[in-house]
Amino acid sequence: MKHHVILFFFLLSTAAVAQTKVSGVIIGDGGEPIPFANVIFKDSNEGTISNEDGRFYLESDETYAAVVFSFIGYSSKEVALTQRATYNMTITLGEEAAALNEVVIISGNQSKKNNPAIDILRKIWENRRENGTKKFAQYQYNKYEKLEFDLNTIDSSLIKSRVFNGMEFVFDQVDTSNITGNTYLPIFINEAFSKVYGDNVLNEEKEVLEGNKNSGFSNNQTLIAFVKDLYSEYDVYDNYLKFFDKAFTSPLSRTGIDVYNYVLLDSAYRGNKWCYNIVYYPRRKNELTFKGDFWVNDTTWAIKEINLQASKSANLNWVREVYIEQEFEVLNDSIFLITRDYFLSDFSLRKKEGARGIYGKRTTLYDNYVFDIPKDKKFYSEQVDPYQYEVYNRPDEFWEQNRMEQLSKDEKGVYKMLDTLKTVPRFKTLYNLGAVLASGYYEVNNFDIGPVFSVFGFNEAEGLRIRLGGRTYFSQNDPWRIEGFGAYGFKDDRFKYGISAKWLLDRRTRLTIFAGNRKDVEQTGASLTNSNDVLGRSLASSSLISVGANDRLSRINLTTAGFSIEPSKNFIVRLTGSYRTLRSATDTFSIDYFVKENGEFTGEVRSEISQPEIELAFNFTPGRKTSGYGVEQTVINDGDFPSFYLGYTYGLKDVFSGDFEYQKLQALYTQPWNIGGLGRLYSTVEVGKTFGEVPLSLLNPIPGNQTYFSLYNTFTQLDFYEFVSDTYSSLHLQHNFGGRLFSRIPGLRKLNLREVIGFRAVYGEISDKNIALNASGIPYRAPNDIYYEYSFGIGNIFRIFRLDFNFRGNYLDNPDARKFGITGIFGFSF
Repeated sequence: MKHHVILFFFLLSTAAVAQTKVSGVIIGDGGEPIPFANVIFKDSNEGTISNEDGRFYLESDETYAAVVFSFIGYSSKEVALTQRATYNMTITLGEEAAALNEVVIISGNQSKKNNPAIDILRKIWENRRENGTKKFAQYQYNKYEKLEFDLNTIDSSLIKSRVFNGMEFVFDQVDTSNITGNTYLPIFINEAFSKVYGDNVLNEEKEVLEGNKNSGFSNNQTLIAFVKDLYSEYDVYDNYLKFFDKAFTSPLSRTGIDVYNYVLLDSAYRGNKWCYNIVYYPRRKNELTFKGDFWVNDTTWAIKEINLQASKSANLNWVREVYIEQEFEVLNDSIFLITRDYFLSDFSLRKKEGARGIYGKRTTLYDNYVFDIPKDKKFYSEQVDPYQYEVYNRPDEFWEQNRMEQLSKDEKGVYKMLDTLKTVPRFKTLYNLGAVLASGYYEVNNFDIGPVFSVFGFNEAEGLRIRLGGRTYFSQNDPWRIEGFGAYGFKDDRFKYGISAKWLLDRRTRLTIFAGNRKDVEQTGASLTNSNDVLGRSLASSSLISVGANDRLSRINLTTAGFSIEPSKNFIVRLTGSYRTLRSATDTFSIDYFVKENGEFTGEVRSEISQPEIELAFNFTPGRKTSGYGVEQTVINDGDFPSFYLGYTYGLKDVFSGDFEYQKLQALYTQPWNIGGLGRLYSTVEVGKTFGEVPLSLLNPIPGNQTYFSLYNTFTQLDFYEFVSDTYSSLHLQHNFGGRLFSRIPGLRKLNLREVIGFRAVYGEISDKNIALNASGIPYRAPNDIYYEYSFGIGNIFRIFRLDFNFRGNYLDNPDARKFGITGIFGFSF
């Protein structure tokens, strides 16, 4: 995340200007817009269609003297062009007198019966095919990918802005998008050339990066990987296409007839194949749908060309425009292979047409298909070094040979001009500001100070708390890192600290050793699954406002050391040895326990625990994507893959003065689910059991939540330590409908609100022997009748806030039981 935001401060351009440009709106005699009308330069094959509001934009590198407008049932109109760029045209088409009874105006909901477009759609379903490569046992092909970011909607106010003092040279030239008609400045470009190998028998695929080139920033692998995941792979034949963590209904979906209107517009040769042209657009507003058209072959019923433009009313944040084009070539009469994929998104804080934003563009070209050349399974399992110097430093000759599409003048200018921009002092200031906002750290030479967002906190033990930390940071790919913090509480007048170090010994297996020590105040029981993170810090123990008395805090002195290894991709094995001392941090909370020797109580009560542990943990996260090859990696697709955890902990007695001997088994499974057009479900299952006799601090309190924040994997209506257990199983479900319900309610539709429901349940037990050790005064209760609660939430309030209404399902007679509560959470999501 260190450099994601920075790109929005990059500004430069040496843009090539197209020779002929036109834009405007097409209307009928009555002033009504004509959607999907044809716009074509005279005596050419270069054209476009108007959008659902009748607006159009068309450009060409050639010089044309006229443009022709036409639509079924209307008289065609030819307009002479007297200059290279003609904007804001208003074109009025009159109805043809001889065809008044046959006028077809594409608007409103189309009939599903006797509709030739839907008959063709059914043919597509019947002959539905996967990507052409899936028709062969093995396949290989070359892949060229170009990622580009552009600042759009350039005007005089932006050029004269004080922000760009000293950087005016970047505005020398601008270009205009042939999709939106907006002016733009290229600011970032990255090229990659890969060889892709696949085996449909073994169900394996491997992509080998042969070359990577970017516009002047050698340390941007995280940014590149982030953008690539943002524009993840998709297949237009799938029922749902996932973009920006949202599932859009494909116009080729079997459920499409319930979501889209279809109109058969034309038929013509596309290449050497006769194809039908079908226009589609949404039946309802606010849903995750597209508008556009596609050409389908009349014999194979395979898609030859398709374009998709996200509906402007779609419930999508920060994205003003999404436009996709795909082209397919015929290998033989039945196999269509993708050759070009173009994806444009317009990111903006406002959806208003004149607002500034950032274009993100990905162009992917495919070539040199080869089939049925088998490779050994070992070839697919061998890990490739994630960073090879020569891959990122290929000579110009390599790119001239392997580019499947030549760069335009403005794209070439990015490589030349960025080096100049980086020498401008004002740009360096903006760069540093972006780095702080993106990472939370302020960079001073090779040391980062922060995180800046954790400076202040409050809890019952410390009162007002001030925390300041930092870490070494030479580059994103540091092989070692040292991190630490110091904190001071004004109420307890105590200094706290933490320090940790980690070192990557082997890049291929990611063999890493680590160690650290922390002396701090902690909210134990904030999660069911153990954590030996030395620098971990619970939000519950430092929130500024809490429900009731949040005084059940402990003072901890934790020392850990261990190693981890990744024997296969995303499978991590970790062995950790730890030693901790625990005692209460407040006078109103106790962790006291009765002492037993040789199975008998001695009558002694102790208030402090000393406990060494050995933990063996296994983590498996299939589908996780990371960036970087240093000791720390950035997860690119956080929250978009399943996670499995299995841990075994052994507590040692009489070793380093250990007080208890026990064994603990814990498992956790988290899975996100995209449920088509119904939204996204998050699910978590946790189970665990402690074998042996242990006191309160070594049990598993059911994680309550006494803050006003909605914290996933906690129980919002429980106080801390209201339930404790030594055997437990819990379930958390949270489903976000993405506005599908609110979009059908008049008055709410325009607010783009999103519905969220949640359900949480836990079962627990506690043994009589563990109850007998309790001298804390806290009554032990286990949820052996299954405690549950549920919630209803309204999300996307002002696009950044969600409000949850939480209800306690049972155990309503517990002392001070909270039956109802309201919590909220801030967050940025598409």
